Amino acid sequence: MAIPLSLATLPDLPPAVGLPDYAREDLSAGILHVGVGNFHRAHQVAYLDRLFSAGKGRDFAIVGAGIMEADRKARDTLAAQDWFSTLVEQSAEASDARVTGVMIDYVEPADQDAITRRMAAPDIRIVSLTITEGGYFLDSSGHFDADHPAIAADAAAPDAPRTVFGMILKALRLRRHAGLPPFTVMSCDNIPHNGVVTRDTLSGLAALTDNTFAEWVRDNVAFPNGMVDRITPATSDRERALLRDTHGVEDGWPVFAEDFIQWVLEDNFPQGRPPLEDVGVEFVEDVTPFEAMKIRILNGGHAIIAYPAGLMGIHFVHEAMENDLVARFLDKVEREEILPGVPPVPNTDTGAYLEKIKERFANPKIGDTVRRLCLDGSNRQPKFILLSLADALARGGAIDGLALESALWCRYCAGTTDTGETIAPNDPNWNSLQPVALAARERPQAWLEQRAIYGALGDEPRLREAFGRWLSLLWSEGTEATLRTYLKEG
Repeated sequence: MAIPLSLATLPDLPPAVGLPDYAREDLSAGILHVGVGNFHRAHQVAYLDRLFSAGKGRDFAIVGAGIMEADRKARDTLAAQDWFSTLVEQSAEASDARVTGVMIDYVEPADQDAITRRMAAPDIRIVSLTITEGGYFLDSSGHFDADHPAIAADAAAPDAPRTVFGMILKALRLRRHAGLPPFTVMSCDNIPHNGVVTRDTLSGLAALTDNTFAEWVRDNVAFPNGMVDRITPATSDRERALLRDTHGVEDGWPVFAEDFIQWVLEDNFPQGRPPLEDVGVEFVEDVTPFEAMKIRILNGGHAIIAYPAGLMGIHFVHEAMENDLVARFLDKVEREEILPGVPPVPNTDTGAYLEKIKERFANPKIGDTVRRLCLDGSNRQPKFILLSLADALARGGAIDGLALESALWCRYCAGTTDTGETIAPNDPNWNSLQPVALAARERPQAWLEQRAIYGALGDEPRLREAFGRWLSLLWSEGTEATLRTYLKEG
């Protein structure tokens, strides 16, 4: 019989399950985190758990927050477990479960007054974010979109904000009025220059109502850039059953992740930070080369394998890597079109990094799904694929594989697999993407004319020719035959 997770049941959990090496009363809040999801609990929480277990940084425990009413389910699940989570780290050979107790509270979701008051409290020195790539209100060029309806609504009612950025601004005003220094705002999302992007969105929103305050934000609030990395699938009944049957723990929301983990941060925390360097976080002056490497090679690699696998009906990511065509497609595009555009990374061999990533993708224990990788292409493609494509075009390099990746995404958004099975909507903009994808079957350039995604890149003659050629072949011959043609087998 599996034991339900809670503070009271910790002593009763099976001996093989790791427990926190610290008591709840040893901890005090220092970080408010917005966007308590699987990645946050497998990454930031995992590092803090290691640190607290070493007896360090215990005044930087986490208070969770969610700005959407939909976050209530997550809060209720964690509340029933006294904020504990089970993290299962999986290599190809082993599966280790550990209970983490880093979170000590979770503000009532969608309550902007409660969230801003907690941010404004003196003990909060860092506000961290995992709000997904699409949560930063950027246009197709990667700049702040002042015309977004949610931004316009917050600008019209700055004292009743609904976005996380409006809430941060309100909290900063409260702190300033109280004579408290501003907290550091730390993005943990997969966005190039995520600290700069966060600063620009926050100050851009502030400038819509108060230019003086916007300048104060830019001059006084710290926004460290960071690169985060850990493959973390969504939790389903499969993971809950694995934890229950293999480890003897009943957890309503466990998180499974690979055993690899990495975090590179710029050391810009004026109000202090936990000594994360003691548990493996790398602090650097400039994170740019690290984030370019990770976003283009790993996140771009995910996109490269996702759409052909999705069109061929492959369910798990490790199964996609077992498919010879998909695996060789990944390797060829990475080596010929992506790696040449990745700037040098200190003390890193990008070729060896690619080999490690291929090994991670192939880990059969993770259970990461192809559908998760296909999710939200309208926000992810500009950041993970189009940057590499623009660089390749600018240097006159090969683009055939990246153009094929774009065509595969377009074909996926048409909503059917190669065998005619329906693909359920898998993008916040699916209702607008699907009609364009279907129209592109007859006129491929319709897809590239989506300015919000491709911008001026859609006008590039080399891209238009290659994209049209590949999309036509995908519709006439199917994914497998198209991959064989690209790999020079057909």
